[in-house]
Amino acid sequence: MLKNITLNLEAIEALHFFWIAASEKDHVDEKFFHDLGEMDAVKLIYDDEFNAESVRRALSAIKNREPFDGNKVERKFWNLNMWAMEDLELTASMITPIKKLNLDAMVDKLSDSKYETLEVYFSPIHDDEYRIIDNKLFINFFRIRTSFVDDSVMIGDIEMNQYIQEKLQEVSK
Repeated sequence: MLKNITLNLEAIEALHFFWIAASEKDHVDEKFFHDLGEMDAVKLIYDDEFNAESVRRALSAIKNREPFDGNKVERKFWNLNMWAMEDLELTASMITPIKKLNLDAMVDKLSDSKYETLEVYFSPIHDDEYRIIDNKLFINFFRIRTSFVDDSVMIGDIEMNQYIQEKLQEVSK
């Protein structure tokens, strides 16, 4: 029976720091890239084409304003991070609503879960809209869409809270 849902924004908050620092040409230590690559929201999305060294190389190239030549997946990760760094206003509009998320109301709706705890991560996934690993839901941060007209926040074509609840139902089965 489900007891709680946790929200992990650690990687996105770290990347937000990086995007601001890189845009202002501040120094970012190489250890930062290593530490970021060790965060669950990042390391649990690794595969044969994308790993901790991919993260380090892509972000280091951004920091140092160097050309980046990686495989297709690494270049996509680099491109998404460049975009986030270059449009900090849009990036902030994506971060603000996830920092305000309260998932407590979903606990009762998902009470029949096979897990006691469900974990929601916003992750810098370079391809999929979301991934499920055990009791963890990884949502691609780069797929968040905000409106400057109203307060709507979408992931894909679905309102963010509804999206999270639907995906957590998949996790719970």
